Amino acid sequence: MKTTLALFGGIYNNYLALEAAIVDEKKRGASDIYCLGDLGAFGPHPDRVFPLLQENNIQCVQGNYDDSIGNELENCQCGYTDPRDNYFAQISYDYTLANTSVPNRHYLKNLPKEIRLEIQGKRVLLCHGSPRKTNEFLWESTTSTHFLERLASDFEADVLVGTHSGIHWQRSLSGGRAFINVGVLGRPENDGRTDVWYTLLHFNDAQEVEVEFVPLRYDHQRMAAEMTEQQLPQEFIDTITTGWWSTCLEILPAKERARGKF
Repeated sequence: MKTTLALFGGIYNNYLALEAAIVDEKKRGASDIYCLGDLGAFGPHPDRVFPLLQENNIQCVQGNYDDSIGNELENCQCGYTDPRDNYFAQISYDYTLANTSVPNRHYLKNLPKEIRLEIQGKRVLLCHGSPRKTNEFLWESTTSTHFLERLASDFEADVLVGTHSGIHWQRSLSGGRAFINVGVLGRPENDGRTDVWYTLLHFNDAQEVEVEFVPLRYDHQRMAAEMTEQQLPQEFIDTITTGWWSTCLEILPAKERARGKF
């Protein structure tokens, strides 16, 4: 018997990608769908995300953005250190906070920091950045296997699943354990493609886990038009239409940044 979970992070207000993902995930046989946080940011119309999550019984982890919006903090707690990154992050945060209803802020405030599951004998831990810190960036090029092994042991997880960085990747660990970054739905992966990404995890009776990263097409031109209508920064819109990041670049390690255009 096989159990399939669908997981994604970083909706970033991109309700059009969320709609497309839900349809695609169900066609591929996902029994349950999970969002690993950061429902808002970057895109338009924050309140359009919530009905889609609730109507489709999608369980969510609280990301740094959700904690900030839910508690009406001053910034997104995104973990950026560069002034330009923080400048654009603040524009995005202020817009999302102003356009998220009070009931939806309450929903975000009460999301769990993690979700634990046991599937086919595997202990699965879902978090946002890492289980020790919500806004911790774990990058493929700079995160050591030893560190991931320690996280898995310290937090008693066979399958450790996160997001936050915006780029999907995976690492096999000892004893059949694994770390998986599921990617994000809200914007492309700085690869010159307009697709966004989510992840399927397939669990079987042999206690094996198969990771399937799924590219997703959606109406990105409509999303760009709505962002223009809402007077969001052209830099955000260009990322949606070209697939290249022009903001949030300074946080990228050298190897990940070298894959992009800027």
